[in-house]
Amino acid sequence: MLSNVNSSVSASGTHKKQATVTTEWHRVAQSGVFQELIRQKRSFIVSSTIFFIVFYFTLPVLTAFTTVLNGKAIGAVTWAYVYAFAQFVMTWGLCHLYVKKAKRFDEQIEKLKQEIMEKGGKVT
Repeated sequence: MLSNVNSSVSASGTHKKQATVTTEWHRVAQSGVFQELIRQKRSFIVSSTIFFIVFYFTLPVLTAFTTVLNGKAIGAVTWAYVYAFAQFVMTWGLCHLYVKKAKRFDEQIEKLKQEIMEKGGKVT
């Protein structure tokens, strides 16, 4: 019987903690800083993903259905090889861009944390 009382007390404490976390989360999710962060992240992720997919699949489509990339670019190297190499450059470029953007997103998150703490909230 005593174990039932202890488990109900700890369950009740856990429930209160979860309710506090949920309330805190809703307050953060409604803040303008958070909404702007999500908008910027979504915009970057969607646009860079679309660009990557289009750039990546253009090579197989062009080589399979056209002769555009068959011409010589430099010596015996065709435009298909130049385009294939450009995919590596594009991938590294997107990675570099992502790292720069992620640093900005991290700065915005720190700003949001400070805002929450100033209002008396907890940050974990």
